[in-house]
Amino acid sequence: MNLLNQHQVETANSCIQCGLCLPTCPTYILSGKEVSSPRGRIQQIKYFNSNPINLSDEFISEMNYCLDCQACETACPAGVKYGSLVESARNFITTENQTVLKKYLKKILLNGFFSNQKRFIIISKILRFFQNISFFNLVKIFNRKILLFPNLNQTFYSENNLEFYLSIATKRFSVALLTGCIMDIAFKKIHDDTIEVLRQQGCDVYIPKMQGCCGSIHGHNGEHDEAKRLANLLKSKFNVEKFDAIISNSAGCGAFIKEYPINFDSSFSTFSNKVLDFAEFLSKINFIPSKNKLNVKVTYHDACHLAHSQKISSQPRDLIKLISGIEYKELNESSWCCGSAGVYNITHFEDSIKILDRKMENINKTETEFCVASNPGCIIQLEYGAKKSNSNVKIIHLATLLRMTYV
Repeated sequence: MNLLNQHQVETANSCIQCGLCLPTCPTYILSGKEVSSPRGRIQQIKYFNSNPINLSDEFISEMNYCLDCQACETACPAGVKYGSLVESARNFITTENQTVLKKYLKKILLNGFFSNQKRFIIISKILRFFQNISFFNLVKIFNRKILLFPNLNQTFYSENNLEFYLSIATKRFSVALLTGCIMDIAFKKIHDDTIEVLRQQGCDVYIPKMQGCCGSIHGHNGEHDEAKRLANLLKSKFNVEKFDAIISNSAGCGAFIKEYPINFDSSFSTFSNKVLDFAEFLSKINFIPSKNKLNVKVTYHDACHLAHSQKISSQPRDLIKLISGIEYKELNESSWCCGSAGVYNITHFEDSIKILDRKMENINKTETEFCVASNPGCIIQLEYGAKKSNSNVKIIHLATLLRMTYV
């Protein structure tokens, strides 16, 4: 197995070593080391692509130290798709150069937990029981990471959702909704809010049952084959021709699904081309705002996989500003990563908290009541940051803010 394919070799060689990526990279800012920058990592990837048998511990550490936030891609004048390079390196490390113990532990977490929807729900119910009896509050004394675990819904979304919701306004579109894995067990309200807003915009909403994980957490952590298997399962749940769009309200999931044809093969093109982010879709259909006023102060955090991967940044802001009565305040360094980055806040907890502290300092300076974020990982991380900094700001999804105007 090669570290990079021929197209990725060309991508790596297109890096002009200008250094414009350096000030956008959280790990470079934290460490001050060239090897911890996108430019430095590309040089390492190129070297080890030619010398794969000599993979060093430092190289393996650096590939995993990267947040894969892809802010460097936005800054890059040469348009280097850095994310595909680091993910290919991680996949190579997982396949060819990982200890038996690490492989086993990763498979338990990723393949044992996220890969089977029924098993995922059973395990989540067990975790919810421990959460309900305040067991996690006891454990936090020994390990603060437990505080990053989301509050699980008392009823998971997939357990009682309807498969069809009729539009409230005059029908304009037929859409489907992606329900995901973490969104299913911890963010039922966001799905409810998303559906309500879509119905208010004249959408019939279809929701296939038991969709499961999109594979993004596997794909970002070196489990390429399992990610592709989950992608095929997800695609099989949708009758694509029936829908005007398939809506994602999770930035990470949407970004990964849109890249199925790049990461896997062209058989995913029809499905992936129908997938639109919630804000992206509302902007395309000329969103009709409610006439109700919402007199609150709001700021907006750019999820990395929305702003950098999907290039969706202006649309959520435009939608927020259409709400009558809103006082919008732009967030300084709004596209700076919050430190969540999939499971990064678990695997690199201390570093993720340093990144989060910078984000929360900027949020708190806005003195707003709500900070809107469009990714479950960001919401979990920022909620932890709000508690940690004793902030009164509420972290909410765009769908929740928009639905508040209909109440």
